Amino acid sequence: MFVVTGATGNTGSATARALLERGKKVRVVVRDAARGAEWKARGAEVTVASLDDAAQMTAALRGAEGAFLLVPPDYTAKDYLASRRTIADAFGAALEATRPARTVLLSSVGAQRPAGTGPIRSLHYTEERLRRSGAPVTFLRASYFVENWASVLGVAKDQGVLPSMLALGKPLAMVSTRDIGRVAAEVLTGEREASKVLELAGPVDRTPEDVAAAVSAILGKTVPAVPVSEDEIVPALTSAGFSENVAGLFREMISGFNRGETLPEGGIVVRGTTPIEDTLRALLGR
Repeated sequence: MFVVTGATGNTGSATARALLERGKKVRVVVRDAARGAEWKARGAEVTVASLDDAAQMTAALRGAEGAFLLVPPDYTAKDYLASRRTIADAFGAALEATRPARTVLLSSVGAQRPAGTGPIRSLHYTEERLRRSGAPVTFLRASYFVENWASVLGVAKDQGVLPSMLALGKPLAMVSTRDIGRVAAEVLTGEREASKVLELAGPVDRTPEDVAAAVSAILGKTVPAVPVSEDEIVPALTSAGFSENVAGLFREMISGFNRGETLPEGGIVVRGTTPIEDTLRALLGR
């Protein structure tokens, strides 16, 4: 039995699908039983638990051969880092009590750094907490998600420009969540060596202009990338419903990417196989 958290989101669902496709028994952890109906129909077991509740997470992991853990974002949190630490502590306690043979934590590029990475700081704490559990864990440090562009694709369609908080002209490792799910499943099932850290990127690094060119080809019209200054990041995000705290952390994260400070630690680098064009086409419904 493999336990998957975050199955109602992009990466968790990709991992659960990849495991089910391999004929594995899967238990998905959801906050609301109604949200697990899709997975029950697919043949998965559904468990209702709060990720920040150590007792509930321990029960969810009981008897599991492997577990995929992620710390979901909360864009409205008043103190994002503190709220994510609560989840990390619950995960650590649950692993100490259950000790699955293999666990994969969805982490992030730059998680080795304790500061200067915005919301990624919460994953630095999570990695440290899970290390202290003594359980065997692989930290899957994913690069910038291609799916992060989804929030501005409506602007691309309606206004003909692609706003970019990432610096123009600067290649950045990007990865599709489909590849995250596949690699996570490979580690959990033993198809891939369970190294302590795997740095995961897409087939090739891409610039915002590359993303804009792909969007242009899909939409059949020219959609240039236009820069969003760092001073515009917090107002843009708060107007979209982010708390001031989270928006400030995102500005710090983007600044780290743009200055070239948020980089892989080194070691084993895994390249995904999904072209950004495929992911963007799906996001655009084309």
